[in-house]
Amino acid sequence: MFTRFVNSAAAAAIAVSAFASPALANDWKAELPVFRVGLLGGENEADRLRKNDCMVQQLGEKLGVKVELFPASDYAGVMQGLLAGQLDAAQLGASGYAGIYLQDPEAVEPIFVALENDGSDGYYAMMYARADAGIENLEGMKDKSLAFADPNSTSGYLVPKAELEMQGINPDEYFSSTGFGGGHEQAVVAVLNGQYDAGVTWTSGVGEVKDGYSRGALNSMVGKGLLNMDDLRIIWKSNLIPNGPWVVRKALPAEPKQIAIDWMEALYETDYECYVNVSQGEGKGFKRVEHAFFDNIVEMRKRELEGSR
Repeated sequence: MFTRFVNSAAAAAIAVSAFASPALANDWKAELPVFRVGLLGGENEADRLRKNDCMVQQLGEKLGVKVELFPASDYAGVMQGLLAGQLDAAQLGASGYAGIYLQDPEAVEPIFVALENDGSDGYYAMMYARADAGIENLEGMKDKSLAFADPNSTSGYLVPKAELEMQGINPDEYFSSTGFGGGHEQAVVAVLNGQYDAGVTWTSGVGEVKDGYSRGALNSMVGKGLLNMDDLRIIWKSNLIPNGPWVVRKALPAEPKQIAIDWMEALYETDYECYVNVSQGEGKGFKRVEHAFFDNIVEMRKRELEGSR
């Protein structure tokens, strides 16, 4: 249960808080003394907390209540927290949002997606192998092992699986084995260590390849000195995927919801470094979106769920 996660997170002091200047109490502040933000897995917990500390400080000041970050070990932890009303906001992949919507359409609403450096609002799933493995393309992956990132990841599972199936490839038969790396960063490490022959992850698809592109899991790892792109070869790329949304709890009072929206909308202009950290890479700001932006992913996730029954 996510409740146990929250309790253990607090006990382990992994929640980070910021208090704003004293202000007159508003009715909604009595109802919402803490604004709780879920952080998806994908990279180590300390890095996630560090990158989002600017949000803790700045949004806490705007709201006049403390902001707490709750980093889950996997995507499901954040999804469960939102469904249970134990989180007020989070950044999700499109598949994670679709999974929540299919369980409870009234749980959350999407507010923003990040724009890439070229102004586009989508990204790509890419399959990568070790550069020295002799695997040049998807055909070279026949009877080789593949690491998906997370069962609730759009680029790390849903889209690659669906697009491969549309190409007539059954992953269970085509690859010698498949598994989950436990997150994007963890799957890359598993491939580099020879535990899998290839993996799939997300990238903006724009920018310099040596930098791991301008945004995404590879870019983050290059920036932290954990990856040299010369050690990987990109062997497959998906069609364009809609960027994942920042969501807020639908039942959130109107005033704090608007304060959070206004802060995020201006962040690209007011503090670009914070924007880069919160949005997981360089880009052109946030774009307002509604549910219809994710219609295709919702249908894809629905078919995946129906196929697994």
